[in-house]
Amino acid sequence: MSAQPDHLPTAPPPPSPRAAAQLLTRIRAERPERAKRWLPAFERDWAKALEDSRQTYDLSPLHDVVRTWRARLDSAPAVDEFIATGMDDDDGIDLSQLAGDNR
Repeated sequence: MSAQPDHLPTAPPPPSPRAAAQLLTRIRAERPERAKRWLPAFERDWAKALEDSRQTYDLSPLHDVVRTWRARLDSAPAVDEFIATGMDDDDGIDLSQLAGDNR
């Protein structure tokens, strides 16, 4: 008998058909220096996902790009605030301790 999960996690709902256009609007509304960098990056990611979707007849790559960029845009204010505070991460854990690399 093979071990099978008794339930499968539910997939997140697909983004709306206008999600990419909404993301473009949000990226263009960012600070000019950020928008200048992020707009070509989004367009590159979207074009690659679109080509992958055309070849596989699967919309998952497009949904992944939308979810990734939503997360980036949603977390940008927190990142800005962290950088504005001088990037104080004294309450963090040293990566070498986390990885078990005790040199």
